[in-house]
Amino acid sequence: MAALATQVINRAGLTPSLTAAAGGGDTMATGETTFLVVKTAGTGATVTIATPGKVEGQAIDDVAVVLSATTEKWVGPITRSFFGDPATTPSYRANITYSSVTTVTVGVVSL
Repeated sequence: MAALATQVINRAGLTPSLTAAAGGGDTMATGETTFLVVKTAGTGATVTIATPGKVEGQAIDDVAVVLSATTEKWVGPITRSFFGDPATTPSYRANITYSSVTTVTVGVVSL
């Protein structure tokens, strides 16, 4: 798993830099204004963001985002309370997996 770096939007503007999705998945920082950017340049893919928490003892379903061919989506916010995994290092990063990484690029953006 690769740890994706967070890019911060400021008044000067930001053109997000995207990197190839890792075959074993990626992790990202969580926060109230933190988003995952996913883009596919070829065939589609499903991106799954794990939700390690529980509500009244019941597991919360993971969030699955379906991308068709040549699509870009911004997903979030990816909050610590919903997606943060206390077992990650550093703590409370979100775990992301992909059904396919061919032509999939990702980035993390925060306000």
